[in-house]
Amino acid sequence: QVHLVESGGGLVQPGGSLRLSCVASGSIFSIDAMGWYRQAPGKQRELVASITKGGSTNYADSVKGRFTISRENAKDTVYLQMNSLKPEDTAVYYCNVWARTVTPVGLNNYWGQGTQVTVSS
Repeated sequence: QVHLVESGGGLVQPGGSLRLSCVASGSIFSIDAMGWYRQAPGKQRELVASITKGGSTNYADSVKGRFTISRENAKDTVYLQMNSLKPEDTAVYYCNVWARTVTPVGLNNYWGQGTQVTVSS
């Protein structure tokens, strides 16, 4: 099993910045793709950004140029730097990873518990 712990959420004014972190732990053999999703009240969960093991990134159009995803493979950690935050960025942000584990054997998908980001004046 893989356990994901997110941190860094909170309340910020429009135009401000936050940095989210997600650390993976457990019986990990290797981690493939890592990503961040978000879900606002009454809306479906959506992909914010993802990053492959090799460092290739993908962003939702709504965050391009404002958010940056990065990872530290040696620490099994993924980050999301969020700048120029807008009220519409308000949501619960979830970490997501594809990890190869010892038990259960194989490539599986895991979710964090979520961290609240609120952008408001």
